[in-house]
Amino acid sequence: MTTVTDTTATQTKTATQKSTTGLGGDFNTFLTLLTAQLKNQDPTQAMDTNQMTQQLVQFASVEQQINMNTNLGKLIGLQQTSQLTAAAPLMGRQVEVESDQLPLQDGAAVLRLPAGSGKAVVTILDAAGRTLRQDQVTLTAASQDWAWNGLDAKGKRQPDGAYRFTVTARDSGGTNQSVDATVVARATAAERQDGDLRLVLGSISVGFDAVRRLAGE
Repeated sequence: MTTVTDTTATQTKTATQKSTTGLGGDFNTFLTLLTAQLKNQDPTQAMDTNQMTQQLVQFASVEQQINMNTNLGKLIGLQQTSQLTAAAPLMGRQVEVESDQLPLQDGAAVLRLPAGSGKAVVTILDAAGRTLRQDQVTLTAASQDWAWNGLDAKGKRQPDGAYRFTVTARDSGGTNQSVDATVVARATAAERQDGDLRLVLGSISVGFDAVRRLAGE
């Protein structure tokens, strides 16, 4: 089941309300103090005109900030809804992303290895850092996919979830070279975390800036 969720919309609304409430408290406190000051001032030593003007300016500034925060909260809410709606067409599609974790979905996972020469070693690790599977792949002039069927080195099937991986390689001359593998997985949801829109692929989530391409495009 694919879903598009907003896990922080309520948090954002609550934070905005708290900010507005705080400013509203300051506004009311200022108004109370100003009124008390006017009531109790010495008629022979009335408040200085410039000082009165400055306090009125502060009064207006606080009021404007309250209104600005309220409107900003509404704009953020509309933007969040728009972004989540825009992510809906990705649900169920194969997406290539940059990630240091590989999601095993329905017993299958795919890494995309870049073009190169020499041999690459793909290592799959569990949450404790133990090696589950290690394969050697010959790099070619074109990028290629390496598929994992969810079995460890002993043939034991691993449960769906997020797995760490590393890809190391040496060229034909035996020199170490960097291999920037990407993850190809099915998008299952879009959500908000700490105010950022993230794409969920099974058991992992990435920022939309980590998306490289859609399958077939």
